[in-house]
Amino acid sequence: MDPRRKQLLFRSHHCGLKENDILLGFFADHHIEGLTNQQLNDFENLMSQNDIDVFNWITGKSVVPDQFNTELIKLIQKFNKTL
Repeated sequence: MDPRRKQLLFRSHHCGLKENDILLGFFADHHIEGLTNQQLNDFENLMSQNDIDVFNWITGKSVVPDQFNTELIKLIQKFNKTL
């Protein structure tokens, strides 16, 4: 695995909010190697946002702002609905 993916995989399991560690970590475990460069960029951008906001976007408790409403967030939401 390339260093960028390894770093994102690690960060997804160490977000700060335990719920996000689970939501993003499990997603990354299953999908990190298949993400495109754009999806990796979007993941890095998502990981730099406030933990509570990210949690609310993924779980549908709040509307995802346009700049984060990407193919990646939709993949994460869909993945977590199947758990």
